[in-house]
Amino acid sequence: MTSNAMFEGVFCPSITITKENGSVDYDNWGRHLDHLADSGIDGVLLFGSIGEFYSIDVHTKAEVVKFAVSRVAGRMKVLVGVGDTNLDNVRTLAAESEAAGADALVAVSPYYFGPSPDTAKRYFSAVAKSTTLPVLLYNFPARTGNDLSPELVADLAAENPNIVGIKDTVDTISHTRKVIVAARRVNPSFSVLSGFDEYYTVNRISGGNGVLCGLTNVEPETFVKLHRAWQKGDYATAVQAAERISYLMRLYDTADLFISAIKGAVKAKGLSISTAIREPATQLTNRQY
Repeated sequence: MTSNAMFEGVFCPSITITKENGSVDYDNWGRHLDHLADSGIDGVLLFGSIGEFYSIDVHTKAEVVKFAVSRVAGRMKVLVGVGDTNLDNVRTLAAESEAAGADALVAVSPYYFGPSPDTAKRYFSAVAKSTTLPVLLYNFPARTGNDLSPELVADLAAENPNIVGIKDTVDTISHTRKVIVAARRVNPSFSVLSGFDEYYTVNRISGGNGVLCGLTNVEPETFVKLHRAWQKGDYATAVQAAERISYLMRLYDTADLFISAIKGAVKAKGLSISTAIREPATQLTNRQY
């Protein structure tokens, strides 16, 4: 059940762990990275949506990347979210990440204006040309205001050899399936990961490569169990793990913003972190926790 894809399995978009004053809590973040690696997670994404990328300055991000690469020490891949509305910031973080030894970059669509396909193509191509690292596209139309069509994904993969995959956070498998078909015509080993936790099995059935999703912060072991069972063809075990993930999905509805819910669940699992998220935000209450 394995493939030649560079990115396959289960990947965790890490929460950004801070102290109550907003400074980075390196001690607890290090413990969290250790837990993910020890559980068998295939890679960690720094500064995805759950990592509050939109609210953290480039200098802080660059320092965290250096820390994470050193802490992980090759036990899993380290991906860096370089999303920004300012291309100069994207290029800066891309260069810093490459110098630090990160394994790949993840680039979300510029948000707010929701670029046209031509603008999106120019933007993502500029990101790809700014680095020698592999680049994964990040499609999250509910937040960015525009959707990366299967045709656009295929065009980007054809024109930029280091664009090697996508995180497709679209709540319909038909979109992801069409992306898989279109991109694989151009690059047979193009990686397609779902951004929705409960889509692992249907993603794999459709020819995809796994998930890059938030609940891996909470129960990485369950996702690793699912992935390894699927790879072995042990579908009874895979279904059992998938049922647990389906049950855990209700966590997302327990807070005003899903980031708070994930932080609260990580804390409930035993890591003594602050559940604060950057303002403007509605913070997790004691009752919710």
